[in-house]
Amino acid sequence: MKKPFLIICLLSILLPGIAHATEVDYKKFGRIASVVVKEDYPGQSVKDYHYLGRKQLTNEKVSDTFEFTVQENNRDKRVLIIVVHDLANEKTLNITVHE
Repeated sequence: MKKPFLIICLLSILLPGIAHATEVDYKKFGRIASVVVKEDYPGQSVKDYHYLGRKQLTNEKVSDTFEFTVQENNRDKRVLIIVVHDLANEKTLNITVHE
């Protein structure tokens, strides 16, 4: 009887921390992606922004993908920013821009 109760207690303590860590990563790399869009499209209006998710590339490397809608010459343009980073040292390894 004590083991299931202990497991439930531990999970209730640990899971919110894991969810918070993912949210923090998402925000950090979202800011980096925003800066890249503003640099690549100076003076253009950024109309929309979505986090498309994370992909595990290797044990330590992941990629986060962000989609921006940029208004350029009165037309909406879809821009994807892919940020590859290392989970072990939290360093950004590569940033790719796709239109």
